[in-house]
Amino acid sequence: MSDLHSHAQDTGTAAGRHTRALSWTLGLTAGFLLVEVAGALWTRSLALLADAGHMLTDVGGLALALFAIWLASRPPTPERTYGYYRVEILAALGNAIVLLAVSAYILYEASQRFLSPPAVLGGPMLVVALAGLGVNLAGMWLLHKGSGESLNLKGAYLEILSDALGSLGVIAAALIVLTTGWNLADPVIGAAIGLFIIPRTWGLLRQAVNILLEGTPPHVNLGEVETALATVPGVTHVHDLHVWTLTSGKHAMSGHVVVKDLAVGNEILRALHELLHERFGIEHTTIQIESEPLVQIAGPAQEPPPGGRQGRDPS
Repeated sequence: MSDLHSHAQDTGTAAGRHTRALSWTLGLTAGFLLVEVAGALWTRSLALLADAGHMLTDVGGLALALFAIWLASRPPTPERTYGYYRVEILAALGNAIVLLAVSAYILYEASQRFLSPPAVLGGPMLVVALAGLGVNLAGMWLLHKGSGESLNLKGAYLEILSDALGSLGVIAAALIVLTTGWNLADPVIGAAIGLFIIPRTWGLLRQAVNILLEGTPPHVNLGEVETALATVPGVTHVHDLHVWTLTSGKHAMSGHVVVKDLAVGNEILRALHELLHERFGIEHTTIQIESEPLVQIAGPAQEPPPGGRQGRDPS
C-alpha cells in the first residue's frame, strides 16, 4: 500500500492576485459613501439612501475581502495544515448575509413610505446618483477580471454591480420626480433595488455554504473524475472518491485506487496526479494505492475512520 500527497506549486489565492484592484475600489467607494449619505439625508430620498446602504456594505465587504486575503497568505501551521484559505469563504458568506439584511430593511422602509411618501429634492438627487454611477463603473472595471477567479472577489463585484444598477434606478427616480412630481417613484425604485439583489446574493450564499460543507465543486462531475482515473493503465478500480474546494480556485481530492501491480505504484500515482491537475484543475491530491486482495478483504462498502478521510490532511 502506498500513499502520496501532491501539491501543485502555490502561487497564492485567486483573490490575492487582485489585491491592488480591491484596494483602489475600496478607496473610491469609501470616499464617495460619505457624499451619498449626505445627499440622501439632504434630498430625503429612500432610493438614494438604499444605494448608500449598499455602498456601505461594499466598503465593509471590500475591507473584509482584503483582510481575508492577508490571512489567506499566512503560511500553514501544524494546527492549520491548509493555512487560512477558508477565511476568504467566510468573508463571502458574511457579505451575502449583510446584503440580505440591508435589502430587507430597504423593503420595510419602502412599505412605510408607500403610505406617506415624503417630498424629495429631485435635482440634487440626480447629481449625486450620476456621480455614484461613475464610481460604481470604475469599481466594476477594476474587479471584473478577478470576479471570475475568486468567490470573494465575485461577492465584491456583485455588490458594486448592484450599486451601479441602484444608481441607474435612482437616476430614473430623480428624473420622474423632476418631470412629474410623483414622489412615490422614490420608494418604488428603492424597493426595486432591494428586490434585485436578493436572488444574486442568495446564489453567492449557496456557493459559500457548499464550500464550507465540503461539497463537490459545481464544475466537477465526480462520475467523470472516477471514470478518468479508472482509464489510467494499471488501475482496476476507484473507490472512496471525494473532491472539495479549499478556497476559490483551489480544489482538493482524495481517493483509493486499486491497481494490478503495486510494484509500479509510483508510476501510476504520477499519471493520476498529472491527469487530475491538467484535466480537472485539482491541485491537492491524496491517493492511496491498494492491491486487489486488500479491497476484497475490506469490502466495497468500507468507510474511512471517524474524524477524517483516509489520507487527507486535517484542516
